[in-house]
Amino acid sequence: MAWFFTRERPSTAWARTAPSAPARRRSGAAAVAALALVAMAPPPLLAAPTDPAAVEVRFAPEKDYGPFVFADSTGAVRGLSVDLLQLVQQHAALRVTWLPAASLAEQLVAVREGRADLLSSLRPTPERATFLAFSQPYVSVPALLVRRAAGGPTPSVGGLQHLAGQPVAVGKDYAVEGFVRERFPQVGWVAVPDDVAALKGVAQGRYAAAVVDAASAAFIQRELRLRRLETVGPVGFEYRLSFAVPKHRQDLLDRVDAGIRAITAAERTAIVARWLAPLGETHASTSALGGAAAQWGLALIGLSALAGVGLALRPAGAAGSPENKT
Repeated sequence: MAWFFTRERPSTAWARTAPSAPARRRSGAAAVAALALVAMAPPPLLAAPTDPAAVEVRFAPEKDYGPFVFADSTGAVRGLSVDLLQLVQQHAALRVTWLPAASLAEQLVAVREGRADLLSSLRPTPERATFLAFSQPYVSVPALLVRRAAGGPTPSVGGLQHLAGQPVAVGKDYAVEGFVRERFPQVGWVAVPDDVAALKGVAQGRYAAAVVDAASAAFIQRELRLRRLETVGPVGFEYRLSFAVPKHRQDLLDRVDAGIRAITAAERTAIVARWLAPLGETHASTSALGGAAAQWGLALIGLSALAGVGLALRPAGAAGSPENKT
């Protein structure tokens, strides 16, 4: 069973190859189903290791990158990467202190200033590599072009090559931003704070379309009950997510990688089922997003299969893709 997800942001340098992973598919109805489980009660927090040799780690979670890491309505930090970290904590003898959730930009500063030791759900980039070291990736998700549903089977807009001069939203400083701006300079790009703002803008008719990752698109559509959104297709960029530590903390990076490798197949399966299983489609206009999520889900399986054991490792990224979103 494979499960790779990825996300990235900043930096204008990229070097990866087109995402061949988005080859997962499920039935349309099964597409977004996994995310429905997000509303269910989260698993109990695992106790920190009592091993006196356990390493103290300050984890700086993002507050708005569902389904990977986010603060819910109660302020609790949840997500696929959070569940994964709890298992890594056990397997790698880490004693994690959970810092307050904040934006990615704030958490990157916290690490730079020595106030945090660990980040999750990040894609390596040349810029980040100047002060961060990255674990093996544990997830990979394609970036998609999402538009407002036309009310019929024929899309009202084509791919990005057909949106010259039209306003298209993309997350500010997300890795995919540099990629699409370079590949499609004719588009009227609008940098927005996050994928929520991008999708809301599309739903409200302020943008012709938006570029977001498949997992976030399905999650946000479900959580905010946004209607009449459809995917046009992948844009040629893939997010591969990793944990990140200060560059000088090779000791911590080794432990994190060892913890990832030690996660069992059963544990991986449980996390995937909790966060990425297809959601039942309840509205016709959500089918496209569901299909995208399904496609992305199958990609996870393919990656794991290639890895053979442990977590699937993926190639660096989409050709010419920036190395960051989150």
